[in-house]
This record gives sequence, C-alpha cells and structure tokens, in this order.
Amino acid sequence: MHRTLSRPIGIDPVRCLRSAGGLALVGLALVAGSASAEGPLVRYGDPVPRDVREIYDAGVRHLLKTQDASGAWKDGQAGPGVTGMAVMVLLASGEDPNFGPYRLPIRKALRSMIVDQDPDTGFLASGRGHDSMYQHGFAMLSLAEAYGTVDDRTLWDEPGSPKGPGAGRSIGQALELAVRCAVTSAKKNPLGAWRYSPDARDADTSVSGAVMMGLLGARNAGIEVPDETIDRAIKYYVSMTGSNGQVGYSGGMGGGSDAVTSITVLVYAIAREKELPQFDKALAYLKSRSRDPQSSMEGYPTYTRYYRAQALFQGDVDAWAKWNDGLVQELKKMQGKDGSFSGFMGRGGGFGGTVDTSLSLLSLAVNYKFLPIYER
Repeated sequence: MHRTLSRPIGIDPVRCLRSAGGLALVGLALVAGSASAEGPLVRYGDPVPRDVREIYDAGVRHLLKTQDASGAWKDGQAGPGVTGMAVMVLLASGEDPNFGPYRLPIRKALRSMIVDQDPDTGFLASGRGHDSMYQHGFAMLSLAEAYGTVDDRTLWDEPGSPKGPGAGRSIGQALELAVRCAVTSAKKNPLGAWRYSPDARDADTSVSGAVMMGLLGARNAGIEVPDETIDRAIKYYVSMTGSNGQVGYSGGMGGGSDAVTSITVLVYAIAREKELPQFDKALAYLKSRSRDPQSSMEGYPTYTRYYRAQALFQGDVDAWAKWNDGLVQELKKMQGKDGSFSGFMGRGGGFGGTVDTSLSLLSLAVNYKFLPIYER
C-alpha cells in the first residue's frame, strides 16, 4: 500500500496554479472546513502584519544578495538542503514563482539542487563537506513545495544552465528519486527512522524530522510514499514520547529539547495522527513551554523557532497566535541591518549564514500561509 493523493507517480502535476494567489486559493479550499471551526485566525484573506512583511522583505533581500552564481547558497553549512531552505523562503513570500521578481533566483536554485543529486541513489548531496540526511530532508521538502507550483518545462533551457548528470531532470523526477533514497534508507534502519548517513542503523528525532517532513510534503504533492515507511517512523516517534509529552532526542523516550518535541508534534499532525495520545501529550508539553517567546532561545534557537511555529499552528492555532505575536517582536529586535539573522543574537548557538536567516524567516512564513505544507 502507498499513501498518495489522486495523481499516480511519474505524472507531472496540473500546471494551472501559477501564482501565489493560486496557492492561496488552494490553501483556502483545503482548509475551508477547519477555518470555520478554528475561527478568524485562519482566514486566508487576512493581510500580513506590517512588521512581519518588513522583517520578511529585508531578509529576502539579504538572501538574494548572497546567492551564489551557481544558484546555491554557500556561506556557512552549504548544501542542497540549505539552498532548499532559501527556496522555501522565496516560495512562501507571496510573490508569483513563475512571473514574479524571484523567478530567476528560484529556478537557478532548483537547478543547483537537482544537479547535486546522485543519479543512482537519489541522495541530495553536494559533496562539499556538509552532506547528511538533514540536507536531504530539507532539500526534499523544498522540491515537494516547488512541485506543481514552479513551471519547469523550460527549466533547463535558460542560458548558463549547469551541466551534469542531473541536467534536464524535472522537479518531479528529482523528488521521486529523493523519496526513493529516504525509503531505502528507512528499510535498512532497524528503527525505521534516520540518522546522518543514508546507511545509518541508529536514529534521532531531529534528523528523522527533516526526512519525515520531506516525505510528507512529497506525499501531499501526490508522490507515492509507502505506508510502511510512514507507519514505522510514527512508531519510532511514539517510542520516543515520554509520559509527560517531552520527546527524547536519541536512545530513549523523554528528556529532549523543545525543538525535538516541536518536530514530533508537527510530524504527528502532518501525518494525520492527531488521534494518538502521544500527540496530545506532546502538544500540551509544548504549549506549557511556549508561553514565553524567550523559551525558544535554548540550544539552536532559529531551529527551535522554525519547528515550534509550525507545530503550534498545526496543533492549536490560538496558542500559535499568542506565541507568534511575541516572536514577531523578538525577531524584529534581532534582525541585522543587512536583513540577516544569527543564531543567538551574535553570541553563538546558531548555524550561521543562510541557515539562521532562512529558518528565522520560515518561522514567520506561517503568517503568509502560501506554502502547501503550512496548510491546516
């Protein structure tokens, strides 16, 4: 059995959704039922607050200035996943990805990611020293969000398009290969989850979250993903969720960071497993830890904010709205004059460069509600 929507594998998506407005309408159609139940906070016609727009636009300008000529972002922890984060920022901005001002940067970035993909294994890896299933998971999610919204019929016809084994591969084909890599990796793993290497035999809830979100994004886009892969991974997350709702990082349940608890809430929600008692427990624990926006300053704060924003939005939109108000003010104070973000207000605890900036902006992107993965 496979989890999929109505479109079989190998078939290109319907090419009628060519604008952010089209994406917004898709979001409105899919969440109309839940919107009426949740109240006005999920209205898709609501304007984005001015502070959010100003922070986001400044961050986007920084990313556009730092994009490499190859289409990738190479500062800090470079790789297809890092480039994918920046692509998601551009896709979530509300600008038309095919005719808007970010059309060329998006297409250059997608070509860079696809050329980096191993044509045999499907592993999304640049070979530049930061390759891992983290990179693969974020890149896979980015491809899933671009699939069906970016018109790739002339993706490789533009001047300066890179050459290589992946040249000419469509977004859908690259996404199918990426899914195959993740599925194969999970089959090899006794826990049914993921660690840094595709051949790893141990696992952790952080790396597994990156891969699971990529797989769930692909499934939601219509790519076939085996039930067994999703179900085994959910069992792994259940085994890591403590009785108080706190989720462990690796080796056993409980005791982990707010980041991995947020990841777990998000995975349960997007996998449509909200009926699990572990979902309720993990969400309650996360909400108790989210009353003060400063609680996101633990560990790697940009990473924690990125997952907390989505987890709260999917789990309890009222809790998200309250936390989001504080987040906006927090990020407004932290943003550099050039539009960038550092992990912990310049005192360490971050990834540097593109990663911290992209994750900070994506923690705000829920306000736009354009990316399909941000639908409720």
